[in-house]
Amino acid sequence: MIKEEFYFDSRDGENRIHAVRYTPDDGNVRGIVQIVHGMAEYVERYENLAEFLTKRGILVTGEDHLGHGKSVSEGGTFGYFCEQDPATVVVRDVHRLKKITEEQYPQVPYIILGHSMGSFIARNYLCRYGSGIGGAVIVGTGMQPAGLIFASKAMAGIQKLFCGSKHVSHFIDKAAFGGYNKRIDSPRTSSDWLSRNTENVDRYIADELCGFTFTVNGFQTLFELIRRLQKQENLEKVPQNLPILMVSGAEDPVGDYGKGVHKACDSLKRAGVKNITVKLYENDRHELLNEDDAETAMEDIWQWICKEIPGIA
Repeated sequence: MIKEEFYFDSRDGENRIHAVRYTPDDGNVRGIVQIVHGMAEYVERYENLAEFLTKRGILVTGEDHLGHGKSVSEGGTFGYFCEQDPATVVVRDVHRLKKITEEQYPQVPYIILGHSMGSFIARNYLCRYGSGIGGAVIVGTGMQPAGLIFASKAMAGIQKLFCGSKHVSHFIDKAAFGGYNKRIDSPRTSSDWLSRNTENVDRYIADELCGFTFTVNGFQTLFELIRRLQKQENLEKVPQNLPILMVSGAEDPVGDYGKGVHKACDSLKRAGVKNITVKLYENDRHELLNEDDAETAMEDIWQWICKEIPGIA
């Protein structure tokens, strides 16, 4: 595959967003998959998926969100998005990359793939821009109780009042994620919930662009993205015939070990969305696409694309 890195202006009006594009070696593009990465990581961690898809004629692109990866300028703060409506800005940045890509590859089937926090961004994207894509793959998602999100937002608001938006909140981080290892016997690290692949966990811990703690602003953004997905009027904006695939590890605490994935599916079905497929992978944890059987999950995603997205198979 051919890798290209570039930058574009964020919708926050201040920052530049780092993006990558992976093109099949022969230049023949049958479809496009845009990756929306997760919390405290960056898009280049998905090069195994890009390698898999480009071999099948799919162009893969994605950006580092504000506060993440190479989109953090020198002296910038990791885990901080922007001050004005960051939950909307991050979705609009995803859309700006989509528009940039479409300008170069018009009339090519387009798919959004979001993982973890990126799954919440992608689901918000479907509410706002879903009519412009051919399908969506939602990886490692969940459905948190409304009361919990309300309390979490209130807690973040109090911290902001006393400590400021850029305060790195270890308190909220522990409250939100401190129990994620609870179903793992004798965990080696605090990040074992990410993957049963120990090499993947160790790479994540060693990567200076991964695993940073969010600022208060970052947590407020995450909680707001989730809150918007609990509003029926937002979900009713998702095109009813849009094909959606939800995949997750059955041992993923973000998806409440499968329960939250089904709740997310049910929320869309109640809004009238008809074509949703859910698949859970036994024993796999949060980073499904980096697990020992990642190739199986990627092959399943590919088969779903071929079946559901017109013009690719």
